[in-house]
Amino acid sequence: MQRESRKVSRRRFLKEATGAVGAASALTILKPRWVRGAEKEFGVVVLLGPPGAGKSEQSRRLTARHSIPIISTGDLLRDQVRRGTQLGLQADTYMKAGQLVPDSLMNPILEDRLSQPDCARGFILDGYPRTLAQAESLDALLKRKGLPPHIILLEVPTERLFKLLTGRRICPRCNRSYNIYFQPPQKENLCDADGTTLVQRPDDKEEVIRRRLDTYQKETQPAIEYYARQGRLVRVNGDQPPEKVAGEIESKLASQ
Repeated sequence: MQRESRKVSRRRFLKEATGAVGAASALTILKPRWVRGAEKEFGVVVLLGPPGAGKSEQSRRLTARHSIPIISTGDLLRDQVRRGTQLGLQADTYMKAGQLVPDSLMNPILEDRLSQPDCARGFILDGYPRTLAQAESLDALLKRKGLPPHIILLEVPTERLFKLLTGRRICPRCNRSYNIYFQPPQKENLCDADGTTLVQRPDDKEEVIRRRLDTYQKETQPAIEYYARQGRLVRVNGDQPPEKVAGEIESKLASQ
């Protein structure tokens, strides 16, 4: 009797829901959110922006919200080297020499990764393309796959970027991160958690940051202009709290 009552209640719910929003919508309501999300493609998001603009942070937020993978070229190269693939072995010679891996190696590595099943609904590209040639190669690859990308540029003033990067300090014991300009420790140069003296990583030093920002202007700016000329570039204000940046990205993706 109790089992029969549950069946009647379920039928009543379906009938009422169907009457209110239609049969298809009623069935969608009954499905868990993760199942509904898995039924539709999200697409490709290319995150561009200078060092320190928050691309990695926004990539993590996007993948958590939409359950699509982050594709980082650095991670791809390290994986190929770890597995000892032919492409990985060739790429490793450039990496050990401190040189950029040429597109002739990077492009097939990327194409192989994008063919994996977890990329079927979409993916996020973080750190690629870095140059105009890579932007053009990516367009050709995604066109073959029938996947037009959303090109998002995080814009942050150069002066603020410089302070964000050069002002970073790390606790070598607990790895907690601070910024002497925007998030300083309670006691100067000492970790709040354990009192350890904070350190500045070598790649956060002023001369290194200037080189990184100069490289970005020389190599990546032409790719940005390429997308802008085609009317495909979506500009997002990256100089605001991460949750607001994420909200602006979501809003602009929804409107495309």
